[in-house]
Amino acid sequence: VQLQASGGGLVQTGGSLRLSCAASGRTFGSYAVGWFRQAPGKEREFVTAISWIYMTSYADSVKGRFTISRDNAKNTVFLQMNSLKPEDTAVYYCALARYSGGVYYNPDDYQDWGQGTQVTVSS
Repeated sequence: VQLQASGGGLVQTGGSLRLSCAASGRTFGSYAVGWFRQAPGKEREFVTAISWIYMTSYADSVKGRFTISRDNAKNTVFLQMNSLKPEDTAVYYCALARYSGGVYYNPDDYQDWGQGTQVTVSS
């Protein structure tokens, strides 16, 4: 499956952005979709994920500010990001899990990565 991430941009501290991850080639099926981010000089880190039955998980750093949702009919996953902080600045990637069922936190448990979208939060 091909994943296309979009919606990134430049926003001030406290602002909001909504990222989208659209799939083509086949449906998400019974696989979780995750969002990861990577800042310059840092490792890729887990942000959030949603399973095919809408079970979600969030990194502690984004809990209460970010919301992941999934529209299976449109084969799209959304990431609503509110109260953005400069430390949220990174390239955000979406990816499809290798295994069906639950959510996963390790990038190695994901395949079919999108190309990434840049999120920059100015102070």
